[in-house]
Amino acid sequence: MEYNKKVAEALSYISERVSTTPKAVLVLGSGLGGLADSIKDPIVIPYTEIPHWPLSTAPGHAGRLVFGFLDNVYVAVMQGRMHFYEGYSMKDITFPVRVFGEWGISCYIASNASGGINLAYLPGDMVVLYDHINYMGTNPLIGTVFSEKEERFPDMSYTYDRELLDMAEASARENNLTVRRGVYIAFTGPSYETPAEIRMARTLGADVVGMSTVPETIVAHSMGMRVFAVSCVANYAAGVTSQKLSEEEVIREMEKATGKLTILLKGLLRKIGEEHV
Repeated sequence: MEYNKKVAEALSYISERVSTTPKAVLVLGSGLGGLADSIKDPIVIPYTEIPHWPLSTAPGHAGRLVFGFLDNVYVAVMQGRMHFYEGYSMKDITFPVRVFGEWGISCYIASNASGGINLAYLPGDMVVLYDHINYMGTNPLIGTVFSEKEERFPDMSYTYDRELLDMAEASARENNLTVRRGVYIAFTGPSYETPAEIRMARTLGADVVGMSTVPETIVAHSMGMRVFAVSCVANYAAGVTSQKLSEEEVIREMEKATGKLTILLKGLLRKIGEEHV
């Protein structure tokens, strides 16, 4: 079946069960799924029920869509994303983004767990992204353009919406939260990066490292969605300390960060909701 028909079938299934088009979609990374517990009047759709929807197999990813109100803004929340290292193609892992883009959702908000490359960044820090480095060796826009909404050659200078970035930082100040601005570099995984690769990434100007987010934001931006991303530092990247890296450590640290992330994103959504009042 053609890709665009698969997108249309997935969207038809979801929209039959959710009558309101969300203002924003929130993607929750490893260990951050607890934010969905704050949703009021939730409608829950497991990924397994949605036609053609890829399944999330990574630890700490529940694998379901949750729709409802977060601080009086109607949102869609993805509890778990798909990763290139799971064996999916770039078209597969960005399939949900294209469904949301076709639906007309205007804001794409991503969160992820990351390793700290910048030596000033500590585990538990929240880093709002203003740029990224795609070190995954491919691009999700390669191939046939599937939709009229998707720009073929998008300018990536301002992929991360500067107004949303300012709103998030204002939300942090209002709630006495500390956030940093940073550049995210994406590797394919699933192996963690080597100390030499982290030294290279630091030389390139990266502050945090992970295995997700970049393909999604490229597609969301190409479809005209406003993009915001926040990275929660789970640990120091390879070689910064002598400690061995593990997925269990990442999930533990991210579960502790859920409270701060919820406050930050609620504040951001409140400001998004006030934009057109």
